[in-house]
Amino acid sequence: MSVIEALKRRRAVRNYTDKPVEKEKIEQLLKVATYAPNDRLREPWHFYVLQGESLKRYEEVAKEYLLERFPTKPNLVESSLKVIQTTPVVIVVTADQVEGDEDATKDNIFAVCSAIMSMWLAAEELGLGFVWRTRGVGLVHDQRLHDFIGAPSHQQVVGTIFIGYPAEKPTEEKKRTDYNEKTTWL
Repeated sequence: MSVIEALKRRRAVRNYTDKPVEKEKIEQLLKVATYAPNDRLREPWHFYVLQGESLKRYEEVAKEYLLERFPTKPNLVESSLKVIQTTPVVIVVTADQVEGDEDATKDNIFAVCSAIMSMWLAAEELGLGFVWRTRGVGLVHDQRLHDFIGAPSHQQVVGTIFIGYPAEKPTEEKKRTDYNEKTTWL
């Protein structure tokens, strides 16, 4: 499959089978991420892999967050927790912050975003479903996740990735706005 085809086929997969993801495939995704472009080869990423018991503990952290954030929406809390309960692997990805250098910190975040996208394309090739969460059950903007994974203070959480074998086949190509409507030639 070409890179262009992989980009066209890429989808956010949120429903997985109960088949465990092989450690070798997880390692392949992590290795692919390290090939992402990054300013001055700082390699600013760190990956926290959650499976089994650590995933159950993550569910408790998420439950606390969701109940606090959505106290009047028990159905939303329940459906969000079900996502965690049915996902075989969660990877939290952080970017190094550079003290006193806001531009380098931003560059590091961009590099980590690129690493996550590389993982997403590799997941497609490996037959895995993948979704990059930044809000809600992803807890990216909540200190509890940072504390839960034990990340040092100089790391910023950029994404929580949910991975598993897709429960259903992806649908046809998604409609996108034509690039001409989003392009200015200067």
